[in-house]
Amino acid sequence: MNLILFDCHKNRENLLPLTYTRPVADIRVGILTIREKWEKLLGQKSYSLTENYLAGKFKPCTDAAPALYINGGVLPDAKMVAAIYKLGALQSLIANGQLIAFKTEKGHLNYENMEAIAKSFTPVNYTESFLTIAHTWDIFKLNGDALKADFELLTKDRKSEPLSDTNRLIGPKENLFIEPGGKVEASILNTTAGPIYIGHDAEIMEGCTIRGPLALCEHAALKMAAKVYGPTTLGPHCKAGGELNNVIFFGYSNKAHDGFLGNSVLGEWCNLGADTNNSNLKNNYASVDVFSYREGKAIDTDMTFCGLVMGDHSKCGINTMFNTGTVVGVSANIFGGDFPPKFIPSFSWGGAKWLRTFSFDKSLEVAARMMERRGLKLEDGDVKILQTVFDRDEKFRKH
Repeated sequence: MNLILFDCHKNRENLLPLTYTRPVADIRVGILTIREKWEKLLGQKSYSLTENYLAGKFKPCTDAAPALYINGGVLPDAKMVAAIYKLGALQSLIANGQLIAFKTEKGHLNYENMEAIAKSFTPVNYTESFLTIAHTWDIFKLNGDALKADFELLTKDRKSEPLSDTNRLIGPKENLFIEPGGKVEASILNTTAGPIYIGHDAEIMEGCTIRGPLALCEHAALKMAAKVYGPTTLGPHCKAGGELNNVIFFGYSNKAHDGFLGNSVLGEWCNLGADTNNSNLKNNYASVDVFSYREGKAIDTDMTFCGLVMGDHSKCGINTMFNTGTVVGVSANIFGGDFPPKFIPSFSWGGAKWLRTFSFDKSLEVAARMMERRGLKLEDGDVKILQTVFDRDEKFRKH
């Protein structure tokens, strides 16, 4: 039976700009992406059912074999997996009106009418609690629970590499796991509040002070004297320094210098200049509002702490200051003094005083150069995705 992770239409819109360049299932929360969680628990590779422009990079199912469809925004656990296995053909698993999963006798459904078809199936009510990513701020809000679950999944019945005696460990030793090639020297690690996971060939440089939960994924690095408050995740090949508090970097993104970043999510291929800072709390302690692509206006998050959401390939210059609840689209280039706008559309160039359109061809040159530095290439599929984002966000750009 094929495994297909589908995007819920409403959630996909609510998760822009992060889902401009990926299906919902490829969001990283905890240690793994949602897709990686499902594939590991179910023991098979998955396909994607999402908008057509992503199909060149994220493989759709093309045959008509029986299929299990699972909502890509739902985080799996053992009870949910057991409930899904019990589903029969033409049955759907529903929780409080939310579609979790369904089985069909044939795959390759159309993304546009998939949810309508699923509603015609026999519903099975799911009453257990579970985690789901429905808004961008859910990613950092739920990161602690997801990280602890992933830690148990990845480390069960395995032995950690030893911690060098140049370090100081505070808290349970079993809450620390170092994969082969992981390096930690002359740092303080506190596992009292949650686990610390150090991936393959990841490195914590000298003088870092870390309070878990923390996930440092493969080939990621914490620069010297970094201060990290959990729950924080640095995805594969990310580099970070300064002060971090409950942030998630999906992969290949950098904040290599001093500055504060809190309650924030960065996609892939982002770079924050030296002494970049963000506000994650309003001076009046009121809940933070953020721009919603779905609503076309700012909406209330009902969150007291909410920082920066930045789409793939966006950059900012040194000394950039981001206000509470700032949303930056894809391939934006931000610089200059004072606070830039709280919503910066994709392919914008500028800062507080002015914003204009970042030339598409020039933006591709920047993306290609950054990827080449990591030994990767900007593929045709990436270019097609970025072209679609450029066209769709044109309505938000003034120039």
